[in-house]
Amino acid sequence: MTAHVYTELDAPIDPLKGKKIAVIGYGSQGHAHALNAHDAGLDVMVGLYEGSKSWEAAEKAGLKVAEVADAARQADVIVHLIPDEKQRRIFEDSIRPEVSPGKSLVWAHGFNIHFKQIVPPEGVDVWMVAPKAPGHRMRELFVEGKGVPSLVAVEQDATGRAWDLAFAYGNAIGSAKAGLIKTTFKEETETDLFGEQSVLCGGITSLIKTGWEVLVEAGYQPEVAYYECLNEMKLIVDLMFEGGMARMRYSVSDTAEFGDYVSGPRVIDASVKQRMREVLKEIQDGTFAHRWLDENEVGRPNFTAGRQGPARADEQTRSHNHDGVAP
Repeated sequence: MTAHVYTELDAPIDPLKGKKIAVIGYGSQGHAHALNAHDAGLDVMVGLYEGSKSWEAAEKAGLKVAEVADAARQADVIVHLIPDEKQRRIFEDSIRPEVSPGKSLVWAHGFNIHFKQIVPPEGVDVWMVAPKAPGHRMRELFVEGKGVPSLVAVEQDATGRAWDLAFAYGNAIGSAKAGLIKTTFKEETETDLFGEQSVLCGGITSLIKTGWEVLVEAGYQPEVAYYECLNEMKLIVDLMFEGGMARMRYSVSDTAEFGDYVSGPRVIDASVKQRMREVLKEIQDGTFAHRWLDENEVGRPNFTAGRQGPARADEQTRSHNHDGVAP
């Protein structure tokens, strides 16, 4: 069944008029949500911890800023845009005490609600508007008069108006221009984690790195390997973005298209699909969520080691790349 795409006509901003919105956090997503909603005419305040480096930046952008608890106390709508692994502590310490019936608790990713790291009180609306793009791109497109699509979900509709508020917020941050799609916290969380791990971040970076290594180990120039395995990736993805895989195959040579058909399935074969299913299962049953939360509890040793590995690889390939951009 094809999902219905809701647009600006389906999502009037009026339900949020007169309400105070607290955006908790001013990072990639936080700054985009706060600025877009503010520019849409809504009453927005940013909630930060005392001493935050973002405090001055938010004020310079024309936004009101307060400590998290103060912002939550004043707000009718509280938007949680701090990192997943930090949300529970900040929610319990600074936000929950300020939550009263009728308020809205809002997320841009369902991780903490779906995996029950945060259990909201009764009597409040719990909803989500999840933009499908990094915050900086979201802000850029908004300024250009465009938007990025968002997924919209309601977990708890205490007031009977949660869907109206969620769609209004989706419009305010610019997503209704590109389209809003109804989903659930479960679907958004599990598909988002799977996409990141198996395709968008983990899959693509591993494919690029492995392809580059195969060529270099076979004696080809690292610069040539870079252009073939990474530099052209953007060009191919742009074509797919414009018109899907058919657009890409139409634009490349027949030789490249034939190679797609005969070699692609050999690289990404049934064994890869089975491993993807295993990744999905670990996301669905909470294994990955608990692994990530435990990682943070013990000081992120594996995360740090993993980050250092790509950093060394980047430095190696950067030395061979005349553009100064590495895989």
